[in-house]
Amino acid sequence: MIPRDWRPRYLQLAEELRAQIVSGKLVQGAAMPSETELAESSGLSRTSVRNAIRQLREWGLVRAEQGRGTYVRAPRQRIRRHNTERYQWEKDRALLDEGQRRKTGGTEHDTGLTVDDLKFHAEYAQVPADDDMANAFDLPTGTLLLRRLYWTSSRHESAPLSVSYSYLPYDLVAANPELLDAENEPWPGGTQHQLFTVGVELARIVDEVRARPPSPDEAELLDIEPGVSVLALRKTSIDITDRVVEVADIVFPGDRTELVYTTDLKRWTT
Repeated sequence: MIPRDWRPRYLQLAEELRAQIVSGKLVQGAAMPSETELAESSGLSRTSVRNAIRQLREWGLVRAEQGRGTYVRAPRQRIRRHNTERYQWEKDRALLDEGQRRKTGGTEHDTGLTVDDLKFHAEYAQVPADDDMANAFDLPTGTLLLRRLYWTSSRHESAPLSVSYSYLPYDLVAANPELLDAENEPWPGGTQHQLFTVGVELARIVDEVRARPPSPDEAELLDIEPGVSVLALRKTSIDITDRVVEVADIVFPGDRTELVYTTDLKRWTT
């Protein structure tokens, strides 16, 4: 006996179309069959076909173009971020000479792309700490912070790979005026080397991750299809004196990002 497939019919159709896209039967960049064609070939209603196409959009496999139709989307650049190993790599790299630090950065580390493959954007502003940031830094509300907005994109795609809001205590980084100028970005060695220049060594980094719907601005900037969530990562960097020295809120598109954590476990003693 063949077990009955109890999934909704639109989802069964979506899975069949996904298999055709993955196998290459439906070619990247090609127009999808029309709703009428899919309804006739599947025996489903136009409503079910629309639901199937919507599901493919949420999986990031197709894109809708106003007045033109639906097209198979080319694979997007993916991020595979091994955070545990990455942070130690960044700390070790902070002690290298500038020539070595310029060879590669964190985004290249996560994507396998080269410096020449990437476009980088940075904006700096001085802002007072709101209640959330004051609590994160354990500082009084209103304390002056340096807010840094970053995004990086592949030169082959328009949408950024992620968007990051990084906050640093202004008085801490003002000890090195070069850290206050966005024109110095991308900084060879990243934030850990920037902190190194003002005498700060990190002891640990705490990551908190949650999935949530994107804001309208995030959906537009990251080119996120309706129904796709973002991964919101709050990274809190703590120095060897147990002081919070950076808080970063990083937003990743959930359909093309993997966050990987490896935890080494201590052996039992007998």
